[in-house]
Amino acid sequence: MSLPAPELDDRRFQDIVDEAKRRINRLCPEWTDHNVSDPGVALVELFAWMTEMTLYRLNQVPDRLYVKFLELVGVELFSAVPARVDLLFRLTAPREDTVRVPSGTQVSTERRDDEEPVVFLTDSELSITPPKLISCVTHSGERYSDHWEDLRREASSVRLFPNVRPDEAVYFGLAESAAGNLIRLDVQTGPEGAGVDPRRPPRVWEAWDGQQWTSVRILEDTSAGFNSTGQVTLLLPARHEALAIGAKRAHWLRCRLVRAEEGQPEYVNPPELESLSAVALGGAIPAHHAEPAPSELLGTSTGRPGQTFQVRRVPVLPRRHDETVKVVLPRRERSGEPEEEEWMEVADLADATVHDKVYTWSGATGEIRFGPRVLDRGGRVWQHGAIPPIDAQIYVTGYRFGGGKRGNVAAERLTVLHTSIPFVASVTNLDSSVGGVDAETVENAKIRGPLLLRGGRRAVTAEDVERLTLDAAPNVARARCLPPAQPGEPARLLVVPRLDVAPEDVTLDDLAIPEELEEQIKAYLEPRRLLTMRIKIEPPRYQGVKVVAEVRAGPGVRTETVRERAERALYEYLNPLTGGPSGQGWPFDTDLRLGDVYGVLHGSFGVQGVEAVHFFSADLRRKRTLDQVEQRLRLLPEALFMSYEHRVVVQQ
Repeated sequence: MSLPAPELDDRRFQDIVDEAKRRINRLCPEWTDHNVSDPGVALVELFAWMTEMTLYRLNQVPDRLYVKFLELVGVELFSAVPARVDLLFRLTAPREDTVRVPSGTQVSTERRDDEEPVVFLTDSELSITPPKLISCVTHSGERYSDHWEDLRREASSVRLFPNVRPDEAVYFGLAESAAGNLIRLDVQTGPEGAGVDPRRPPRVWEAWDGQQWTSVRILEDTSAGFNSTGQVTLLLPARHEALAIGAKRAHWLRCRLVRAEEGQPEYVNPPELESLSAVALGGAIPAHHAEPAPSELLGTSTGRPGQTFQVRRVPVLPRRHDETVKVVLPRRERSGEPEEEEWMEVADLADATVHDKVYTWSGATGEIRFGPRVLDRGGRVWQHGAIPPIDAQIYVTGYRFGGGKRGNVAAERLTVLHTSIPFVASVTNLDSSVGGVDAETVENAKIRGPLLLRGGRRAVTAEDVERLTLDAAPNVARARCLPPAQPGEPARLLVVPRLDVAPEDVTLDDLAIPEELEEQIKAYLEPRRLLTMRIKIEPPRYQGVKVVAEVRAGPGVRTETVRERAERALYEYLNPLTGGPSGQGWPFDTDLRLGDVYGVLHGSFGVQGVEAVHFFSADLRRKRTLDQVEQRLRLLPEALFMSYEHRVVVQQ
């Protein structure tokens, strides 16, 4: 438990006014009118207000000293995390030559009256290459058959899935990589492949990424599952590598049969392909929420140790290799040396020597700090990092700023291309951008600091693992470490990812742990764990609960408004991220009682009374209601409650 910081002066406005009025009789007895209408009393209240403002600032001193102490022990604010999404660029028409979208291309949402546009930058260059088909291979059992010559001849066809069994496939080979490209396959087929539902045939499209077959996104399929002449529009993954299949080495794209789901019809006869051609319509490239800042002059060096400079825009995103600090030397310092020096950013200056041209750059505050001079217990002076010469000009070559929850925008919102690109007609985001997290607040750092000092940055106890997991990535909202059930088994680390989704819209897929986040946590915990400790990262079990209630609305309140507010309150309360009594997520090992639901509904806007409440367990994966619960719904071990289709009936 932390010690409460004392207030240096606890007097308030009225205390100061009362104290001044008590002194009037002693210091000025002829002043007899002490009412608020008296001009003298008005002056007393004015000076009391000014004094209270001074006392308020004085009481900030303990907090300021606390924050400065955290800085001394190396606790810095986490910078904002940018949201990420793939941007799809579409061409005006298919081209015979390669179209390139440069790295750093800016795309934003439309400008609105009440908010600035959200800008995204592409991570790398996109090459939209015209696809050249060079092979067609079918696979059945252990046999690969090359049908490229048959496909090129007129009045001939290729039987795609000879035995119409799962895992049979047809492979189309491209001469060059089509990584990230949007490709349209124009197919000509007959009605031979009968039996399937043309809206959902039992097949998947995949591409070889160098290590495994990766799913290809199907944007449109008018061929009815190879049952009629049409077009198949595919968005290939970010990696597309060459592979030798049979006697041919190519960049492969395949269509593979899968086992039909319950109620999904299968092929009765194998479809036949009569002709095939391919064109490129565009491509997709990853992008992140950021805006570029140009080269910026920060100031002139005084030649003193521990200098700090501030960039104009924050928060600053992690720097790239070309985003650095340059020191332009004054003329008297050059003496045949280069006119400017490029200094190197480091995480801290603890191990730097007087000859190391290094600096630190805080992403949250944008502050650039050069090496300080420290006096040790023996009276020796240590310089941690070189000092820019006096009168040297300090520049940054550029940086990117942005990030935060503001970058989590809905699908189809990023449509404004800031720079015209030849032959590119439009741009959009097919999916919502995710992963944006605001910069850490000082209040959160004040809580994190003592935990960091106590644990010593080592994962020894379960609490240490949980704390370090939260430090590993801002995208982690909650973490719980469970000890091994039996000797030799790994500890289980339950992770709930941070979401910027309305509580009523959260699904199980949203709460899955992204592979990137899991790898980030593993990389952070690996050098900090005990050698004998093994950790398995997995999501908690999510236990569905559905509430059906009948409430009575207060006078003058619309029943529809009462219903919406009551259901929203239930979704927020029974939620792994915002639920529970504290609003920080439903606690582990805490059952749900009928009285808890009554309390939530009674506190909802416009509810005058609660007539009846029933709640049920629910299967979130199959999306169905299970058994009704009487008084208490017990929470399973290693599980969290999650809402499922609450329903509130309102009576006037």
